[in-house]
Amino acid sequence: MRNVSTDYYALLGVQQDASPEEIKKAYRKLARELHPDVNPDLEHQEKFKMVTAAYEVLSDPEKRQMYDLGGDPLSNRGGGFQGGFDFGDVMDAFFGGRGRGQGRGPRGRARRGQDALISITIDLNAAVFGETREIAVDTAISCEKCEGQGLAAGSALETCAMCKGRGEIQSVQQSFLGQVMTSRPCPACQGFGTTIPHPCIECSGQGRVRHRRTLTIAIPAGVDNGTRIQLQGEGEAGPNGGPAGDLYVEIVVRGHEIFEREGESLHCAITIPMTSAALGSSIGLETLDGYEDIPINAGTQSGEVITLKGKGATRLRSGSRGDLFVHVNVETPRKLTPEQEELLRQLAESRDEKPNQVVGRANSPKLFSRLKDAFSSR
Repeated sequence: MRNVSTDYYALLGVQQDASPEEIKKAYRKLARELHPDVNPDLEHQEKFKMVTAAYEVLSDPEKRQMYDLGGDPLSNRGGGFQGGFDFGDVMDAFFGGRGRGQGRGPRGRARRGQDALISITIDLNAAVFGETREIAVDTAISCEKCEGQGLAAGSALETCAMCKGRGEIQSVQQSFLGQVMTSRPCPACQGFGTTIPHPCIECSGQGRVRHRRTLTIAIPAGVDNGTRIQLQGEGEAGPNGGPAGDLYVEIVVRGHEIFEREGESLHCAITIPMTSAALGSSIGLETLDGYEDIPINAGTQSGEVITLKGKGATRLRSGSRGDLFVHVNVETPRKLTPEQEELLRQLAESRDEKPNQVVGRANSPKLFSRLKDAFSSR
């Protein structure tokens, strides 16, 4: 049996068959307790270096296997717990980053492309009923000459001479904790581990080029200002053959000369002569669905609203229609001929109406209440 001072499992307080997550969890707990920033005395510093060395070995599958077979994975660093350790593992243990054997190394060149956003303007009719249209899009597409690889014909990637294909370079510094090893992406290959000695002349090694193309887009019925339509895989092509991002098409609805939209409702206003309002008639209105004959009931007052069911805007997801609201304004003539004036006087006399007569009470509580609400809402 190992001595406790050299038993890495005992130092971390875990069993020999502990999982990588259990080892990391145990180390994180001890590191918080023993870190020099928390306990700066020499005893805790030594203990911190010991448990860090234990974690360095047990978190690395190869070193752990060597240790379990009786070897000393740290022997080439000066032996024992005075050897160096990877500072990145310490930070990984504190902040949940990647540990040894969990994805470090060169990164792939192919990456997903960015999403793209464009806007198109449509008229109200297209917003209500939907339409199919063609749009021009300027995005990056995969380079046809090198098939997205970024390589000139007949050439190949080369292993980076600086990092030897690892994608990162390491540096060692001496500190009160011992040797601290840090890693950073290789500046020569940007972390890829390989370089492109002969890039494609068409795309300069990026594997993609700018291009204008035409897409056919289906605009669903019911879209409104700000609605975004997602086209998967139609955005920017990814570098070096990576998948393309998505294209988002934002809708702008052009204003209409007659109708105003409010959600699923449409509104318009008509002005009729007072004789039509008094006697009743019918008015022809060209709606988005075609010609409609709108009946005007006798006695219609200015401000009344006529509702045409199902003649409004389409609801985007259900496909049902809102209503069209026709707001009626009654026009009072500004100029009258003597004959017309006389006829109106005769009408007023026959209705027993006086020139100074007020219809309804001027001090009506409801009236003042409406006036108060109108001013308080401003």
